[in-house]
Amino acid sequence: MGENQPAQRREAAARPVEAGVTTGSLARRLGVSPTTLRSWDRRYGVGPAVRSDGRHRRWTPQDVAMLEEMCRLTSAGVPPAQAARTAQEGAGRNRPGPELPGGGDRPGGHRSQAAGALPLGDVRQECRGLARAAVRLDAPTVGDQLASLVARYGVVLAWDEVMVPTLHAVGRKWESSGDRYVEVEHLLSWHISRALHRATEPVAPEGTRAAAGPVVLACVPGEQHSLALEALHAGLVELGLPTRMFGAAVPTEALTAAVRRLGPKAVLLWAQTRSTADLPLARHVADTRWGVKGARGHPAVLLGGPGWAGRPVRGMLRPPGLRDALGTLSALYDPPVPVTRS
Repeated sequence: MGENQPAQRREAAARPVEAGVTTGSLARRLGVSPTTLRSWDRRYGVGPAVRSDGRHRRWTPQDVAMLEEMCRLTSAGVPPAQAARTAQEGAGRNRPGPELPGGGDRPGGHRSQAAGALPLGDVRQECRGLARAAVRLDAPTVGDQLASLVARYGVVLAWDEVMVPTLHAVGRKWESSGDRYVEVEHLLSWHISRALHRATEPVAPEGTRAAAGPVVLACVPGEQHSLALEALHAGLVELGLPTRMFGAAVPTEALTAAVRRLGPKAVLLWAQTRSTADLPLARHVADTRWGVKGARGHPAVLLGGPGWAGRPVRGMLRPPGLRDALGTLSALYDPPVPVTRS
């Protein structure tokens, strides 16, 4: 046996060392599914440069760097075919991907949906980049994109045309996949909330409008969904209108006390579900009075959220969206602040 050891060592040294990581390991590292990696290899030619014998794929550091660049580009909203070409060029590869007939991102071609892709439909390119980053649980990219969206387009457009469509797509994916992707919804919601909070640094002083009373924003008791209310708060701050945000599930006694202490111009009550929409509470807030006798004030009451649908209340408005809510609230002040489209 000892006589064969040198020969065995020479034979082992002569065999190429199988370097690199497996497809499964790389998928976990990038936050995509193995099916997505195989699809990208088949459609765009971004597979491993060298393949081992058999069906096993090993990804070298150069392959990994190429795929990390492709993920970065697709997260920024670059179509996958274009992202693949750019990533290949950066890695020194010149071979075009073996794109299937009618596939890819060519006009009129069928756009494939890799495993984990969200059902976005016809939306802005920024939605696709945000969705890809969210599905990969790429928190830094999600945060950077949201901050960039708000800075570039403002709260209203970022909310209406990017944040909401992406959230809805995550919800549809969650409903159709047996409770999968819940983690995606939580991560995306948290980062949207964070971006909206960062946008609430006043860009203009409240000035004389503050004397007229602020806008009070509150979720009704038992209502924990406050994300849309956070968007409205950020939009009011962006317009320079005075506002006080009380957040989720505000108790009736606390809300009543806040209204009497602040003397608000308006109160918007948010109810996401019909079970939390409390009409007696809305009437109670509308009937709340403050001030001295003969000069007592009371707030305008707006009802926000799908929970109020089909439940009209005389004297209370129900704006259908963020832009309408901002326009209605702005018109209560003198002079009103126009809500422009970015």
